Amino acid sequence: MQRPRLGRVIEIPAELAASQAKYNGEAGRAFIAALPSRAEEFLERWGLRVTGPSMHGVASLVLPVVVARDGVPAALKLQLLDEETAGEPVALRAWAGDGAVRLLAHDPGTGTMLLERADAGRHLSRVADAREAVGILADLLARLAAVPAPPGLRRLGDIAARLVDRTPAAAARLADPDEAALLRDCAAAVREVMGEPGDRLLHWDLHYDNVLAAEREPWLAIDPKPLSGDPGFELLPALTNRWDPDPAETRWRFDLLTERLGLDRARARAWTLGRVLQNGLWEVEDGAPALDPDQVSIARNLLARHP
Repeated sequence: MQRPRLGRVIEIPAELAASQAKYNGEAGRAFIAALPSRAEEFLERWGLRVTGPSMHGVASLVLPVVVARDGVPAALKLQLLDEETAGEPVALRAWAGDGAVRLLAHDPGTGTMLLERADAGRHLSRVADAREAVGILADLLARLAAVPAPPGLRRLGDIAARLVDRTPAAAARLADPDEAALLRDCAAAVREVMGEPGDRLLHWDLHYDNVLAAEREPWLAIDPKPLSGDPGFELLPALTNRWDPDPAETRWRFDLLTERLGLDRARARAWTLGRVLQNGLWEVEDGAPALDPDQVSIARNLLARHP
């Protein structure tokens, strides 16, 4: 006999529905429509009980739960399965809880995951001392990037080649000739290192709000967009989060990050400029008339300095 549905009411935040429609179109709308039944399915399949209100990011719905059989707190993450999300369980398995939340269960068909729960109310942005926060992020990056990338993940070399190819058209759309030149300079820096793109397991999105306090460790990374590549491509969020316009602060942060991760400074500079390039291309191709001024300042600072 089939068990009756439990009839839980799963709140779908309007912001999540809007972002899915904006970025994923019909596939995003279908994902949102299926979310209540999908949540119900996995709550029953994995024996979970919801313990609080829904949480969400730009792309996923997260339900705080406990595992009924043992009372272990966890987080049920429901997301659209695509190129970006497919690698997340691969990375979490490879890290095996060393600096990142643990993967407790995974459904390959839908991308649904049961994760170790961290404290969503205490993220790294709340650390009062900005330099202390950078140090915490640097130590996490060093641990995560120490792991070789598993097979099958997206590769930085492929992404870098596409960035370089897209640069001339994007630069031509910028009204400010200095910004256009900066974009081309970033592409030139990437061109110098793209022949050796690296093979480490990168998080690719380790900003302060993706680092949460936890019981098992003081801080754990969440929500990777994994990539195989050079750890220098990971540094920009630590330079832009709580950005300080003083060029000396950018240099201090860059020096700390490269030291903690054991990186060659010239290569790390080139890959950091590559991340500025990537963000700039996204902005221009989305219709922005100019580049982000904070990232322009960081790129000019790095270009003016000999590592």
